[in-house]
Amino acid sequence: MMAGMTGEETRTAMSPPIRSSAQDAELRPPAPRAWMTRVVIIGIVLTALNLRPAITSLGALLEEVRDGLGMSGSFAGLLTSVPPLCFAVFGVMAPRLARRFGPAAVVCAGMVAIAAGLVIRPFAGNTAGFLVASALALMGIAVSNVLMPVIVKRWFPDRVGSMTGLYSMALALGTAAAAAVTVPMTRALGGSWHAGLAVWAGLAAVAVLPWIPLVRARGTALSPDAAPASAPAPPAPARDASSASAAGQEPAPLRITRSRTAWALAVFFGLQATAAYITMGWMAQIFRDAGVPAGTAGLLLAVTMVMGVPLAFVIPRLATRLPHQGPIVVALGVCGLVGYAGLYLAPAGGAWAWALLLGIANCAFPLALTMVGMRARTGAGVAQLSAFAQSTGYLISIPGPLLVGVLYQHSGGWGLPIALMAGLMIPQIVVGVLAGRDRTVEDEAARRR
Repeated sequence: MMAGMTGEETRTAMSPPIRSSAQDAELRPPAPRAWMTRVVIIGIVLTALNLRPAITSLGALLEEVRDGLGMSGSFAGLLTSVPPLCFAVFGVMAPRLARRFGPAAVVCAGMVAIAAGLVIRPFAGNTAGFLVASALALMGIAVSNVLMPVIVKRWFPDRVGSMTGLYSMALALGTAAAAAVTVPMTRALGGSWHAGLAVWAGLAAVAVLPWIPLVRARGTALSPDAAPASAPAPPAPARDASSASAAGQEPAPLRITRSRTAWALAVFFGLQATAAYITMGWMAQIFRDAGVPAGTAGLLLAVTMVMGVPLAFVIPRLATRLPHQGPIVVALGVCGLVGYAGLYLAPAGGAWAWALLLGIANCAFPLALTMVGMRARTGAGVAQLSAFAQSTGYLISIPGPLLVGVLYQHSGGWGLPIALMAGLMIPQIVVGVLAGRDRTVEDEAARRR
């Protein structure tokens, strides 16, 4: 799925599938000018860099924010649950907005929303204002997060793997950079957490610029007429389309809820998202409470996040070459269990090892996206499966960070929260193994009619 041509791309090149006219229109590449292609690449990279700093910068300064706003542990847990809630709610709106205004315009507006939210929230003056401004920034992240794969697929249909790898690498770098440099940058700016959080608005403001000429360039493949009809997904393996597609008709929508694989994948996506947002929101605080200096705790969180850079290339490529992705699921889960055990037994003594292991475990995210593309036969099936798995998964992930905050406040320590994190890893492994079986949601839905 990442650098170079993936196995699925190779299969597509060797035996083109039969598609309906609507599917041909959906996959038809644009014919842009060379400068526009370069601008799109710059826009993709800058946008990806902005899709996580709003979250990880807050995690690095969560203690200062809580003290400054008089925020309880329970409310801090609520704050760490806001990202998946916004991704579930606002992400669903992205395809409709793209049809109306065009993907480039929506992503441009998303970058503006991120910049505005990050500027406003440190100076809101109270917890409610901080929460609302955070939601504004996360709304921009949500719609951009959904539409970036669409833009990659439309502008670079023959380089989806390499461009997705570039996008994933930039996303991981932005995540890690915000975790690593927020604390030292805050100190350099006079020690004010307000300035340390607000400075990330500048990166989002820069990301607005490349989308402006693309918004003006009406009539390109990024115009409203080219917007997707449903939530995007990674490319599916090319196989024979349904008889409806062969007849030149739109295939009937899948009854996706009849597929056990779809449910397993949705739960797997939700549990890995739960672990990821708990990690981004709380891991730095766990290390700080264990006596690790604030700057070092931020670096440890950065190590966890930066593991996604190389593994985002390796794991999807390995997954597409295996008939069953269960072994990868188990390997990632074991790394997570060992990391959580280390956090419980010796959080400071083995901090770097635990951060590394949890970073490997968090790479279940690119694996989940890869399995979405492998568990459906047609492009329409991939789109439906992606929308179902991601929306359901983000809803599942909402209570996790909140529950960690409540347990932390009422128990006075990290024993129970870490036990919860480790406990959730067991069902994640189970449903991941089920989702990794070599079958398609179309076949399962047809059998259960």
